[in-house]
Parts: sequence; C-alpha cells; structure tokens
Amino acid sequence: MQKRLIYHFINDDELLRISHKIKEIEKKTSGKICVTIREHRHFLNKKKSVEELAQAEFMRLGIGKTQDKTGILIFILLEGRQFYILTGSDIKEKANQNTWNEIKEQMQNMFINGEFGKGIIHGIDMIGNVLALHFPSNPDDKNTISDKVQIED
Repeated sequence: MQKRLIYHFINDDELLRISHKIKEIEKKTSGKICVTIREHRHFLNKKKSVEELAQAEFMRLGIGKTQDKTGILIFILLEGRQFYILTGSDIKEKANQNTWNEIKEQMQNMFINGEFGKGIIHGIDMIGNVLALHFPSNPDDKNTISDKVQIED
C-alpha cells in the first residue's frame, strides 16, 4: 500500500499540535481558524486555481457563515505545493492584504526549509495575533467549526 502524500510533509503528532494551536488561539478571539490540507486536485477541479479551490472549501465548511464573518481558512494543496489564506468579509475590513501576504511569506519560507508543521503553527499564531487585536474573545461566542485539520485526498 502506498503511503499517503501528506505523510511526506507532516506526521500525526504535528497534525494534533496544529489542532491544539487552533483551539488555544480561538480562546483569545471570536475569530475562527480552519486548516484544510488537500493531497490532490479532484478530476473536475484540474483547471481551478488554488484560490478557487480555497473559496469552494470556505463555502463547503461554512466558514463564511461564522458569527461576525470572522473565519479564516488556510488551504493547502500538496500536489501543487501551493496554499492560500482566505478571510471572512469582516476581517478584510480590519486587516489589509499586506498582513496576509506577510503571513503567507513567512509560512512559505518555513515550508521551503522543510518545516511544514512548524510553518502552519507559525501562521496560525500570526493569524491569531491579528484576530485577537481586531476581534477579541466574546462571552457568547460558539465554536461552530472544527479545530481538527481537514484532510482530503
């Protein structure tokens, strides 16, 4: 049996650490963070950009429907070695694109150095800082999105 592509980049312990980091960050903010790692493009999505794939995943997971529209998706496509950070509409009003470009660049540098799990955790930390600044924790906040890393073939 062939080893799944994801295990060339990350192990189960790192996936668990990522989930714990999301849970930790979300205690400090009303924002919601989701990480999806897709191994391959599905046949029907061969011509779609990584941004289009991220938008479809954002909708599928209901991230755009979070309270106050403060959801963020880190979408990673292993096959193409690409990723995209997609933010909810209220976040776009508070933090400009340069913020997300800087986070993406730092994550990408860590990925290039073979630090895939650490790169994701670092990105989550940076995203968490932005969210906590603009969207502090709210007592009536509910966790409507799983903290578990979404993994797809």
